[in-house]
Amino acid sequence: MNNEAVIQMLTKVGAVITDSHIVYTSERHGNAYLNKDALYMHTKETSELCKLIAAQYDANKIDVVIGPIIGGVVLSQWVAYHLNAKRSSGETLSLYAEKEGEGEDKKLVIKRGYDQYIPGKNVVVVEDVLTTGGSARKCIETVRSLDGNVIALSALCNRGGIKPADIGDVPIHALTTITMDSWTEQDCPMCKEKMPINTNVGKGKIFLQKKGVGV
Repeated sequence: MNNEAVIQMLTKVGAVITDSHIVYTSERHGNAYLNKDALYMHTKETSELCKLIAAQYDANKIDVVIGPIIGGVVLSQWVAYHLNAKRSSGETLSLYAEKEGEGEDKKLVIKRGYDQYIPGKNVVVVEDVLTTGGSARKCIETVRSLDGNVIALSALCNRGGIKPADIGDVPIHALTTITMDSWTEQDCPMCKEKMPINTNVGKGKIFLQKKGVGV
């Protein structure tokens, strides 16, 4: 399945939003958004995309698949499922990392006893959309701090043009790449035209609340 086919599948389930005033996590504004939450409702399409991710690896050499909560949990489950379907023996485990702390002190930690399954293991980190690469980088750092061997990072979409150097020199395998223009609030053409901000996806609701605008 090529880049265009992946985008068509995401569009089919309503995950690709265009011609809308979006506020991203970075606080920059744009007119398009990849709503991965719209994908996760559809198990068939989610499974098919995760099967493509799993196909990039030798299943017998991957011990653990891990992703940052929340979206990474879904991807971790399905990717591990498809890797296990190809294994000749043993099992690929599905784990997840949780957020802890706030602001600049926020980090990703591996709790619930899952940390004991990381040391010395070959690990694939999964993420839905790479924008700044921050969550993926923190997940990789956490795995490495537990002496896990990070083989690669797989993502549904590399939206931010993230490179291996941005995430600790780990190879990146993205099913698709979507380039989305973005602007600061001051330069945003949609703000200048007073186009309503989408509060259903992205950080639009938080942005308006900071402005003291009720939503």
